[in-house]
Amino acid sequence: MSLSTALSIAQNALLATSRRTSVVSQNITNADNADYSRRSAVLTSTDTGVRVSTIQRAANAALEKQNLSALSQWEGQQGLLSRLNDLALAVNGSDNASSAATALGKLQEALQLYAATPSSANLAEGALDAARQVVRSLNEGSAQIQSFRADADAEIGTAVDDLNKLLADFETANKAVIAATSTGRDANTAMDQRNALLRQIAEYVPISTFTRANSDMVITTADGSTLFETVARQVSFEPTTVFGAGIEGNAVYIDGVPLSSNDSMSAISGKLGSLIKLRDEVAVTFQSQLDEIARGTIQAFAETDQSGGGASALAGLFTWSGGPALPAAGSASTGLAADISVNAAFDSDRGGDPTLLRDGGANGTAYRANSAGASYSALLIKYGDAIDKDMSFDAGAGIATSVSLSEFTANSVGWIEGLRQNASRAELTSSAMLTRTQEALSSETGVNVDVEMTLLLDLEHAYEASARILRTVDEMLGTLLDMA
Repeated sequence: MSLSTALSIAQNALLATSRRTSVVSQNITNADNADYSRRSAVLTSTDTGVRVSTIQRAANAALEKQNLSALSQWEGQQGLLSRLNDLALAVNGSDNASSAATALGKLQEALQLYAATPSSANLAEGALDAARQVVRSLNEGSAQIQSFRADADAEIGTAVDDLNKLLADFETANKAVIAATSTGRDANTAMDQRNALLRQIAEYVPISTFTRANSDMVITTADGSTLFETVARQVSFEPTTVFGAGIEGNAVYIDGVPLSSNDSMSAISGKLGSLIKLRDEVAVTFQSQLDEIARGTIQAFAETDQSGGGASALAGLFTWSGGPALPAAGSASTGLAADISVNAAFDSDRGGDPTLLRDGGANGTAYRANSAGASYSALLIKYGDAIDKDMSFDAGAGIATSVSLSEFTANSVGWIEGLRQNASRAELTSSAMLTRTQEALSSETGVNVDVEMTLLLDLEHAYEASARILRTVDEMLGTLLDMA
């Protein structure tokens, strides 16, 4: 080997070592950057030693796909759990203190006390106060549900704006990757930026990706709608100004296709999916339950014809805007929970007589049941028993259709609590899956500082070896020149 060849080999080794040292230093600097993938210098042998042919970015397509899926699932499930907790607290209160079930139970107790001493004006007022609380529970619960839906709708609008911005940023990053790849420049930093945006997009909707020539990437949703292909596709949404029972929220459209919310609760992925599910299904079903409780309450306290004339039963202690007629039996009357009120004929605050609860007759003498005076309690007992008597409920309320009013209200509390428990389990499962996929992906593509420091030490030794060769060749060339 000639001295010039040895000199070239040593020089190339120094250059390669310097380049590799720079890569390792970059890895160490970005060790805490979750969006950074480890780089490694790929060496190629030449006639004059080695050179760094390319800087390779660590990647694992399968793990990245699993991580994106796990991220979407966790975002969806933790969003469901958090907002279900908010909804349950807003409607039923802490420990269900303001729930319709609690209010109805207290009314039943007040009726029993009044029935034991039907001559007591104070107990009559106590029963009336309990009735007012039932109405407040239903009125305020309905208002809280519609407020919850309005908040969810506003969050959907914000999420859509954020998603459109992320897609626009992704378009910029994707163009940078294509430009670098097609011209042979280093595209690794642009790929890191693009992958970071992918993870943020996956928080909103579950996605699937594939790459084309020059590392060009296409993004679709899990159900096949195109989010990005060459350019960002438009995600559109029209907010609803005012929510009320029976008012439907508008759909989210991705490239003109409505985003589906038909997945089961445990399969919901992404922030948008959870918000749509809560706004359009969970809250609507909860409203139907309150409406059915209101209908059952009006029915249970209806006054019946005592004259034998066969007149229709009419609203008694509880009424509504359609009173004194009763709501249609067995089917939900949309918005009834917000409409129910205490009958003015019974309400002492509005000039009514609370003893009508004992005697009947709010709808005329034909509906008066008491002929025994102040000791009469049969009607009070009848109302108390009616709360525990089976009646028909609308299947659209999502719980039992033939149970007592007291059991139906308890089932409503159990329904929302059941959703919370299932969401909690699903959130724990999705969190564990996300943690495992993140750890596996980090193991494949992340930076291990210990490994990098060991490699840096090896590179230092390689640098010293190349430097000694250079010194030796230099000395030999000097000796050769002296001899000449």
